[in-house]
Amino acid sequence: MFEALVKGLILGLLLSVSVGPVIFSILKQSLNNGHRGGYAFIAGVSVSDVLIVIICNMFTRLFDTMLEHELIIGIAGSSLLVALGIYNFFFRKVQVENGMLTTNNLRTHHLAGIFFSGFFMNALNPGALLFWFATTATITADSKLVEHPDQYRVVVFLTTLAFNLAADTTKVLLANKIRLKLTPHNIHIINRISGVILAGFGIAIVVTMLIRNAHAGNL
Repeated sequence: MFEALVKGLILGLLLSVSVGPVIFSILKQSLNNGHRGGYAFIAGVSVSDVLIVIICNMFTRLFDTMLEHELIIGIAGSSLLVALGIYNFFFRKVQVENGMLTTNNLRTHHLAGIFFSGFFMNALNPGALLFWFATTATITADSKLVEHPDQYRVVVFLTTLAFNLAADTTKVLLANKIRLKLTPHNIHIINRISGVILAGFGIAIVVTMLIRNAHAGNL
C-alpha cells in the first residue's frame, strides 16, 4: 500500500496548492472571523469533498448526469462567487474596538452559515468536480493493476482528503498569526482584493464554460 499512500500524498498536495476561490475564502474567513470561522469553512469544504468522492465512486451514472449539466452547475457556482465578491468589496465591514481588530462573536447559526458557504462554494465549483472525477477515473484504472483494488482506492482517497484537510487547517493557523499583525485598514484592503478575486474567478468560469460549449456546438 506504499504506492497508494504516495499517490494520495501527491494528489493531496496538488489539491491543497491549487489556486482557486476556496483558498482565498479560507484566508478571508480566518482573517475576518478568527480561527472558529476558518475551521467552520474548511469543515464545509471537507464534507463536500467527501460527498463528491462517494458520488464519484458509488454513483458513477449520477455523476455523469451532473457533468451533463456542467454549464448550469458552473453558472450557479459562479453566481455565488460573484455575489460573495461584491459583498466583500462593498459591504464587508471590519470590526474595530479602541483602534484594534476584534473577532466576530460567532454564534451557532453564524458558524452554520459559514459551514454551508464552504460546502456550496466547493460543491458548485466545476474545477473541484472535474478534479475528483478525473482522479477517480485514474485511481480506478490503477487499482485494477494491484492485488487489493478496494484497499488501494480507500488508502489513496483517505490520504488525499486527510492531507488536504491538514493543509487547510495550516492555512487557518497561519492566517490567524498574520491577523494579529494587521491593521483594520489592511484587513479592509484584503477584503476588497478578495472580493475582486472571487468575482473574477466567477466571471472567468462562466466565460470559459460558454466558450467551451460554443465550440462544442451546444449553444
